[in-house]
Amino acid sequence: MDKINLVEKFACFSDTWSPRIIAELNGQHVKIVRIEGAFVWHSHEHEDELFLVVEGRFCMEYRDRKQWVEKGELVVVPCGVEHRPVAEEHCQILLFEPKSTVNTGETGGQRTVDAIKL
Repeated sequence: MDKINLVEKFACFSDTWSPRIIAELNGQHVKIVRIEGAFVWHSHEHEDELFLVVEGRFCMEYRDRKQWVEKGELVVVPCGVEHRPVAEEHCQILLFEPKSTVNTGETGGQRTVDAIKL
């Protein structure tokens, strides 16, 4: 039941698109990730995802629209919705998602990674 300092946790790594688990609750992982550039188009058949911008901003692209998410804002992507996060510059994000969530969803590929526990 120790508090978690996000600044300290983000200082522990510098690579992008490689989520780190910082907490667990009710079958969910709380993760942090650094992003820059475009991720792969993907969806999650059974999992919703919450993206909260800690630092920077990114664009959540959907097949029919784009939505900018700024520092201090969050977006929830419902299960089954194809999406792709894109950051023009470095961005830090906090994620809430079920433990079963694979970062690339049903797409797979080279960007698929297991989250690392900090």
